[in-house]
Amino acid sequence: MSFLSKLFGKEEETKAAEAGPVAVQAVAQAQSIPAHKVGLDGNFDESGLAKRVAKALDDADISDHVGLWVAQSESTVVLRYNEDAESILEQAKTVAGNVEGATGVTAEPNT
Repeated sequence: MSFLSKLFGKEEETKAAEAGPVAVQAVAQAQSIPAHKVGLDGNFDESGLAKRVAKALDDADISDHVGLWVAQSESTVVLRYNEDAESILEQAKTVAGNVEGATGVTAEPNT
């Protein structure tokens, strides 16, 4: 199972596959929405950035067999993690920070 499916459901993975790459900034400007609310298919999505980050983690072949969750607070990516995810955390932060529309990345351990 992928991060995208695990966190947001199989239908989001299907949506991403059917839509192909999305030019986030162009879509945001054309639809007058913030870039962090552009979804996998180029439509408005409250969790658009988090879903695009989850897909980017999958595309980067980062293991989804660890306790890592993706959320967003406006345009900041929030990575919540368990101890077993510490080995991939830096790579995940780099990938998340490179997703179009992300202005920052924070990592918070689960307590």
